[in-house]
Amino acid sequence: MDSRNDEEAPLVLVSGEDRKVRPGKSYTRDVHILSISFLLIFLAFGAAQNLETTINKDLGTISLGILYVSFMFCSMVASLVVRLLGSKNALLLGTSGYWLFVAANLKPSWITMVPASLYLGFAASIIWVGQGTYLTSIARSHAKDHDVHEGSIIGVFNGEFWAIFACHQLFGNLITLTLLKDGKEGSTSGTTLLLLVFLIIMTFGTILMFFIRKIEGEDGKEPVGGSSMGLVDSLVSLPRLIITPLLDVRMLLIVPLLAYSGLQQAFVWAEFTKEIVTPAIGVSGVGGAMAVYGALDAVCSITAGRFTSGLSSITFIVSGGAVAQASVFLWLLLGYRTTSGVLGTVYPLIMAAVLGIGDGILNTQISALLALLFKHDTEGAFAQLKVWQSASIAIVFFLSPYISLQAMVIVMLVMVCVSLLSFLVLALKVESVFTRDE
Repeated sequence: MDSRNDEEAPLVLVSGEDRKVRPGKSYTRDVHILSISFLLIFLAFGAAQNLETTINKDLGTISLGILYVSFMFCSMVASLVVRLLGSKNALLLGTSGYWLFVAANLKPSWITMVPASLYLGFAASIIWVGQGTYLTSIARSHAKDHDVHEGSIIGVFNGEFWAIFACHQLFGNLITLTLLKDGKEGSTSGTTLLLLVFLIIMTFGTILMFFIRKIEGEDGKEPVGGSSMGLVDSLVSLPRLIITPLLDVRMLLIVPLLAYSGLQQAFVWAEFTKEIVTPAIGVSGVGGAMAVYGALDAVCSITAGRFTSGLSSITFIVSGGAVAQASVFLWLLLGYRTTSGVLGTVYPLIMAAVLGIGDGILNTQISALLALLFKHDTEGAFAQLKVWQSASIAIVFFLSPYISLQAMVIVMLVMVCVSLLSFLVLALKVESVFTRDE
């Protein structure tokens, strides 16, 4: 028996016959529950966010900017919070922020929206770090229990999660399209009913989250650093937890891609819906365009996840997604004009589809990449993802009222090129090391 088999040998030998009777634990149930729970919560929040800048105008734009600034700073401590609470508890606590934000939109004002945005920043940071940590942990456990390739299971689990999650754009915006109607002089009706329906759906999503199983070993989990370290020591060690991942050249090369993934999402939410979709097909048409975006996002998430097996496949898939989105930015910069008739409706839908393809690819591949490269600090890696995503999203929302669409498109085009180049350098530098580790 070789050394690898020695390391993996159980303390009590089990015969082949007994092993058939007691197969390894399957974690697919938890993936299904987690994915559907996120779908229900984010179909409400995502649709509300898409409408924020068109219905609440500057209040909506500033509120989203505050949200993502809070998200950015809270993400710096999110890995510590998730380690202290455990992944499941962090996920449950995180859902409360989304519910309160949608509820605040029933009476939108600076008094309701600003506190809700600040708290959602904290809630979002822990729910997303918790999600990345939880999904990666159960994927590794599933691969170990069933003796299959870890990279493939991480790809499959992420593919399923992001495919179901992406459907929030489809279902949420179809609900919006059904309930929200264009009124006279640019007004809309049905907003209150829409938000109440969303709150009911989010409540079911939160309840469903209770049914995922805790990760083994998280019950009574010690604070970061071991049993001798208390809360004060954990807080003292926080700067090290934030800075340490950035001392890794691999993380530095990934950072532009992390930032771009946030930029392209914010571009869709803040600029694409307001400057491209609304002038062409109206406020009520935002739901239809984002439903197309979500549908293609979901299809590409599940497809990309199935084809993910290692760094080489991730590199190829990410390159394709970046080129697809770059083609939309070039179209907007060089040739697109708002037109009437059928083409005036079709063009924004085509752009939404291509942008959705790129987003589905980035979501699955970045999550798989971080899980594979940073096995010993999963919470820290996913915290970095949310720090850079939320920072770039906040920048877009704060700059949106002050810069033109053309300037924003130029920024997007430059960033997609820089992030792809940096990522290709990463692939060339670490592929040999990655292969050896595998």
